[in-house]
Amino acid sequence: MECGRRDERAAGTPKSLEDGKLTKAQPKRSALSELYRITVDPQQSGGRPCLRNLRIRVKDVLDLLAAGASREEILEDYPLLEPGDVTAALEYAARQSDHPVLRSA
Repeated sequence: MECGRRDERAAGTPKSLEDGKLTKAQPKRSALSELYRITVDPQQSGGRPCLRNLRIRVKDVLDLLAAGASREEILEDYPLLEPGDVTAALEYAARQSDHPVLRSA
């Protein structure tokens, strides 16, 4: 999709995570952010965040990285993934963990 083009998806299509909110996928995005690659579709993978509607969950990529797999290994094992997808998974995890922890007395 071209950058200047409007996203004309039908209602009920998958959504994208941008700026910490669930919004319709839009072509306009930050030059440094890869979050536009994260999609959430209630009809796919139980509504869990996936990469570009590929049915590859963000959690799966994060689990592989946590187990010691390199980006190159992940991209070899999942040929549909692109380098930006791995970055998007890491960025998603970083944003999900960035919140205050409240403690009660």
